[in-house]
Amino acid sequence: MFTDKAHIIVSGGHGGDGCLSFRREKYVEMGGPDGGNGGRGGDVWLEVDPHKTTLADFAYRPHFKAGSALSGHSANKTGRSGEDLVIRLPPGTMVYREGKLVCDLKNPGERFLAAHGGRGGRGNASFKTSTNTAPRIAEKGETGESAELDLELKLLADVGLVGFPNAGKSTLLSRITKAHPKIADYPFTTLSPNLGVAHVGERSFVVADIPGLIEGAHQGKGLGDEFLRHVERTRVLIHLVDVSGWDGKSAYQNFCAVNKELGAYSERLLQKPQVVAATKMDLTDAEKKRTVFARRLKKTRVHAISAVTGLGLAPLLAAVLKALDKAPDADLFVPAPSALYRLEPDFWVEKEGELFRVRGKGVERLVAMTNFDQDEAIARLQKIFRKMGVEKTLEQKGIAAGDLVAIGDYEFTYKPEPPRRR
Repeated sequence: MFTDKAHIIVSGGHGGDGCLSFRREKYVEMGGPDGGNGGRGGDVWLEVDPHKTTLADFAYRPHFKAGSALSGHSANKTGRSGEDLVIRLPPGTMVYREGKLVCDLKNPGERFLAAHGGRGGRGNASFKTSTNTAPRIAEKGETGESAELDLELKLLADVGLVGFPNAGKSTLLSRITKAHPKIADYPFTTLSPNLGVAHVGERSFVVADIPGLIEGAHQGKGLGDEFLRHVERTRVLIHLVDVSGWDGKSAYQNFCAVNKELGAYSERLLQKPQVVAATKMDLTDAEKKRTVFARRLKKTRVHAISAVTGLGLAPLLAAVLKALDKAPDADLFVPAPSALYRLEPDFWVEKEGELFRVRGKGVERLVAMTNFDQDEAIARLQKIFRKMGVEKTLEQKGIAAGDLVAIGDYEFTYKPEPPRRR
């Protein structure tokens, strides 16, 4: 099954908890704290795999999570880090996050970091100082980052075959490449794009066979609107026209109708070089019909071909190579470096009814990694918040004793610090 769109949810692994431990050995004086740090959670990577051609793997498995880390141990042993998760995608996959394009994966082996793993919590050995030689505090591991991603596949091909149904696109692809698309004598035989590699002498190029277009394809009629995106990144188009006409219309009328659909979908498609080929020249009166068709196109050369007998294929491929030499490279997304970097404040306070919510990555991380079963850890968190100015900002927002404060997934009852005696 060919699938060119998918929605996935990726999550980095959780970091391991730090260890609270003291070295106690019979003949060792002043053992001190020896709790090790937790390991780091695994990251989620997206990687281009040239052997993948569809996003069908994600149709029934949308959730992906990297390995979580282990907690630290006594004797200053760091917990084992979680394993990274690598999600393999076909070349040409565009990745969107919150509706914004974040990367365009095209080259084999190219990678994109989709979700960071959580940081490991520090053990009590990391909190030892000259004034606190026996800290009873250890951090919890950080939760891994989560993200919802939309994947969209746009095939990377040098040449795209376009035309109305039954124009002979699949037959031509099977003749000039080793691809084996389904071929039959009825319209809409091709239900999904097919790729093949054409070899001409010492050169080669990738050809994409796109399902047949009909009038109104850009508005969702037929199959065209689902697959027109796959010709957006081709460099040259081979426009195949059945000289006998189709659907009661002449070859010229069908030629104009296909170009109209291409332009309605994207003006850039009309700007691509087109090599026009009149197909099925092995049929009776085909040459006479080709002459009439070519006369309407005036200066555009019309190649007479028969994919069944091989007539005219060599000149057609030579013309394609010539067009490729002049055509610009495919238009691929390259993230532009931002000239202005908007610095997010350390924290900010929002009032939600009777609740005061403190937001900010820094404060939310501190709360998430604090072990509230440890009095010393709570005292440390309060001290850090005072230095950051969280308590002062809450007072400026009008907080009073007994009001609720929310930070991340935690809620606290506000209790102001008593004034210090001089």
